[in-house]
Amino acid sequence: MGRLIEAGKTSEFRDGLKKKVVVEGREILLARVGDSYYAVGNRCPHMGGELTAGQLEGTVVTCPLHGSRFDIRDGSVVRWLKGPGLFAAVGKIFKRPRHLPIYNVRIDGDTILIEV
Repeated sequence: MGRLIEAGKTSEFRDGLKKKVVVEGREILLARVGDSYYAVGNRCPHMGGELTAGQLEGTVVTCPLHGSRFDIRDGSVVRWLKGPGLFAAVGKIFKRPRHLPIYNVRIDGDTILIEV
C-alpha cells in the first residue's frame, strides 16, 4: 500500500466535475461520477494531451488532441485515436494503445485522499 495524500475536498466536486491535481509531482485527473471518485493520469499516453481539457461523459474521458477515449474507472482504452483511415492506422503503428495509470481514492469525511 502506498501513502495517502490529500487531493481535495468532496464539497468542491459536483457530479460530472473533473479537475487537475498535482500530487507529489504527478499530474492527476480527479473526477466525481455519481457518488464515486476516480483518479487517473492526466496526460494521454498518445501525445500527452491534457485530459482535464477533454470531455467527460459518464466514466469516459476523451483526449482533446486526437480523440482517444479512456475509462477512468480502470484506465482502460475505449478508443485509441479518433476515426478510421490512414492517420489512425499509422498512429496506431507508432504509438500502441496504452492504459492510463490509475490511483486508488479514499474518502475520509470531506477529504479526498489519493494513494501514491
